[in-house]
Amino acid sequence: MARPVRWELVRSMDKKPRIFTMSFGSVYPLYVQKAAKKGRTQEEVDEVIRWLTGYSPKQLQRVLDTKVDFESFFAKAPRLNANVGLIKGVVCGVRVEDVADPLMQKIRYLDKLIDELARGKKMASILRQ
Repeated sequence: MARPVRWELVRSMDKKPRIFTMSFGSVYPLYVQKAAKKGRTQEEVDEVIRWLTGYSPKQLQRVLDTKVDFESFFAKAPRLNANVGLIKGVVCGVRVEDVADPLMQKIRYLDKLIDELARGKKMASILRQ
C-alpha cells in the first residue's frame, strides 16, 4: 500500500530558502558589524564584496539603496571572480565547495570571505592573491 503524500512537505521543498528573498542591504550591516568587532573596516568589507561580485563602489551603493534581494544581487553581479574556486572551507558546518545550489554556494562564498576578514586574515590571502 502506498503511503499518503504529506503536502506540507512537498510545498516546503518547493519554497526557496528565505535568504534568497532577503534584502542584501538588510544583511550588509551584519557583515560590517561582524568585521568591525574584530577591528576591520566597512571599506574592507566592501572590497571583499566587490572582489567576489565585480560590482563597482557606485553599483554596490545602488544595490544597498534599492534593497535588492540576494537572488537578484548575485544574478545582476557584473562578474563572479575567476578565483572563486579557490574559496574552500566550512561555514555553518557545511563545506562551501560542496554546496549543490549555485546561488546558495555564492552566498556561502561571501559568508566565508567575511568570516576570514573577521578572523584577521590578511587581505591578500582573503582575495586569493
